[in-house]
Amino acid sequence: MLAEVITIGDEILIGQIVDSNSAFIGQELNRIGIDVYQISSVQDNKQHILNALEEAKNRVDLVLITGGLGPTKDDITKHTICEYFSDTLVQNDTVLEHIESLFAKYINTPVTDINKMQALVPTKASVLMNSFGTAPGMWLEKDETIFVSMPGVPYEMKNLMRDEVLPRLKRRFNGAFIIHKTVMTYGLGESAIAKKIEKWEDNLPPYVKLAYLPSFGRVRLRLSARGKDENILNKAIEDKISLLQDIIGDIIVGYDDESMEEIIAKLLTAKNKTLAVAESCTGGRIAESLTAHAGASSYFKGGAVTYATQSKIDVLGVGQDIIKTHTVTSAQVAEAMAEGVRRNFKSDYAISTTGNAGPSKGDGDVEVGTVFIAIATPDTIFSEKFVFSKLREKTIGRAVNKSFELLLNQLK
Repeated sequence: MLAEVITIGDEILIGQIVDSNSAFIGQELNRIGIDVYQISSVQDNKQHILNALEEAKNRVDLVLITGGLGPTKDDITKHTICEYFSDTLVQNDTVLEHIESLFAKYINTPVTDINKMQALVPTKASVLMNSFGTAPGMWLEKDETIFVSMPGVPYEMKNLMRDEVLPRLKRRFNGAFIIHKTVMTYGLGESAIAKKIEKWEDNLPPYVKLAYLPSFGRVRLRLSARGKDENILNKAIEDKISLLQDIIGDIIVGYDDESMEEIIAKLLTAKNKTLAVAESCTGGRIAESLTAHAGASSYFKGGAVTYATQSKIDVLGVGQDIIKTHTVTSAQVAEAMAEGVRRNFKSDYAISTTGNAGPSKGDGDVEVGTVFIAIATPDTIFSEKFVFSKLREKTIGRAVNKSFELLLNQLK
């Protein structure tokens, strides 16, 4: 079964918002064996939407539409869909009662006529109740193609997908199983890994596919198996990963998209240890990555973004003589920063970064892309020098990931 996702809204096309809805829909459809053939974004324009619907109908079996279902005049999706199906809009009393209950519970203003218009749906549509909003989803069919229209608000769309759309699709279609297993690696680039596992990859069965997903020094290897027998697929994936472990086990750190931060969190929690960070060139990215996960306060004491040279002296206690002798971007300063933040926050471990992410050389005189990373443990302090990239964002991203890699090696 093939599906197409159509997102509607000028705000997507002008880059005002990022289309996260399509990514979520694609992931959810993939889990139940439905292939996404195409993803399209169209303007809030009636003819453009009509053309997109007709073209999609001729390509796929399922069309999922998000956006354009609000109460304002620029939200024209529902009226355009009604025209496409040669239908008329009628009031759905259940939807109207739901809208009124939402206003009574959460909003201190009366339900306006504009809001009541949200209860208008095409007569040919099956209504999908939206628990978190006023715009209902709609399920329609034409020439053996299913059309599902959902609001563009991500949390509303996700709820409709999980509670209404996916269960209907599962009942309607008995698709193939698709099994994914992701292997997380650190320390080697994509091409180096590919060379190491070339023979292993060549011996994959035809129903098992491998994808390389690199990102700033991290490479995820995603194995995907598709077929009718779930047990056979799981067994094939397990066997192939077991062989992979023998080849590159030294760089495998986890599975199934578990991030490096989550792995570190588990190890720190298991050891009842804590962490603090002192960041210069990474500008708080390490702390941000750690605190993005719930429960970080149990092991992450805090951090300091000592971007300017003087702040390294005032906040972390880095000696002026060390900076004068070795420059601000040096192994000695990185280690002093790590020791300073570990002392200030009374943590067991600490990470520090100091470097030049560019585009200019700044206070130091090292080449752009040079970063020193230090790790302080209960027993020792050490640092390493890296030259990452002339591109600022790439240098910062790789410095963050390398910091986690160095810490992980110590925790293990």
